[in-house]
Amino acid sequence: MSKARLLRLSAAIAAAMVAAAAAAAPSAQAGQQSQQSQQQQPSSPVAYRAAVLHFTGDPSAGGQSYEYYEDGVLLVGADGKVKAVGPAGTVLSNHQNVQVVDYRGRLIVPGFIDSHVHYPQTEMIGSFGEQLLEWLNTYTFPTEKQFGNKDYAKGVARTFVNELVKNGTTTALVMATVHPESVDALFEEAAKRNMRLIAGKVMMDRNAPDYLLDTAQTSYADSKTLINRWHKRGRALYAVTPRFAPTSTPEQLTMAGKLLQEYPDVYMHTHLSENKGEIAWVQELFPSSTGYLNVYDSFGLSRKRSVYAHGVHLRDDEFASLAKTGSAIAFCPTSNLFLGSGLFDLQAAEKHGVKVGMGTDVGAGTSFSALRTMGEAYKVIQLHKAFTDNPAEKKPLTALKSFYLSTLGAARALDLDDRIGSFKAGNEADFVVLNPNATELLKFRSARATSLEEKLFVLQTLGDDRTVERTYIMGKGQ
Repeated sequence: MSKARLLRLSAAIAAAMVAAAAAAAPSAQAGQQSQQSQQQQPSSPVAYRAAVLHFTGDPSAGGQSYEYYEDGVLLVGADGKVKAVGPAGTVLSNHQNVQVVDYRGRLIVPGFIDSHVHYPQTEMIGSFGEQLLEWLNTYTFPTEKQFGNKDYAKGVARTFVNELVKNGTTTALVMATVHPESVDALFEEAAKRNMRLIAGKVMMDRNAPDYLLDTAQTSYADSKTLINRWHKRGRALYAVTPRFAPTSTPEQLTMAGKLLQEYPDVYMHTHLSENKGEIAWVQELFPSSTGYLNVYDSFGLSRKRSVYAHGVHLRDDEFASLAKTGSAIAFCPTSNLFLGSGLFDLQAAEKHGVKVGMGTDVGAGTSFSALRTMGEAYKVIQLHKAFTDNPAEKKPLTALKSFYLSTLGAARALDLDDRIGSFKAGNEADFVVLNPNATELLKFRSARATSLEEKLFVLQTLGDDRTVERTYIMGKGQ
């Protein structure tokens, strides 16, 4: 046999072996092959088959709050929106001749929503040993100085967006820096993935280094320019962003309120009652106020689409005020533990009907992972038992509630539940494929979970970015 013929025969045998291996591969490999075909927006509806979970209400409110299909299908249209969700047999019989992406053995949930995060702090995550005010001066402000350089900001924004996607986060409410360039860089990176992002230029005209200060008037003018440039451009939304009351003069907070009046559908994003030293400082700076929240209220900043990060040390009257104005709180457990700020009282927020979403608060927060954040949230709520004479009155945070706070609950906090956070027909198809067998320990433990809630609790306790097999944004695999 000639050498050329031998080479042709070897090539044919190799090709046959590859084809046979592909045909015999399990559904996970079939899913991977289907994933590759989803790199571009599909031109016809696609059925994603797996266990499927999404929420229809708040689990703590009682009644049926979720839909779960052990063998389910999420049907996504060519427009990147949800067409149907339900049992696989029902959906596939009603929508025949659609492409099926097989993720059986996995769990599909709506994309995670991060209610509070600082993208410039990505590079200083895990900085050692301070509480809030010292931490800002030691680490945060020097880091943020660099974001006046648009190229520098773009590099960090790229890493930030990649980390969100890697961890299954498809929407985030983000603080940039005082520099308009930092906002442009972030929105440009998010637009490349068609990601729904809410962000704004920090307003800060006192009690910070000179190199980070703007003025009441320039912060108003810069914010107005950015609103006109980015708000509702694609999936981008703008947030008026005074950093927190101590770094804004009354004149600047007045301008923030003016922006909200002029643009009533934008967001307001700031910090509230994170640290006891911070609260005392606010009282010194605003001696006529009745409390930290009252400072913001007096400038017209509390309203629907106002999101306050932390709220660790709120009084009952402040919870009631937040509920009355339709404002929301971003619960940031890893940050609150890392900086020693305190324990957020989720039970009090529920009692008063305050909207709450989960936030990572990177870089004081120590992970981009919504799963790890849920795991830490459980610990925060558990620790309340150690500081009361009646521990039985403090209820544990259930896994269902945790997943709700990172999906539909966060969407409600951001006034976006008509578009994201669940698989309601017509919603934008942002979703995540979670693999309960992603690590040996997770696989071992998941095999012993007998209920949905136990399976979810294992995911949030042992899961991380490795658990996120695939993230989809508007139906497009990332």
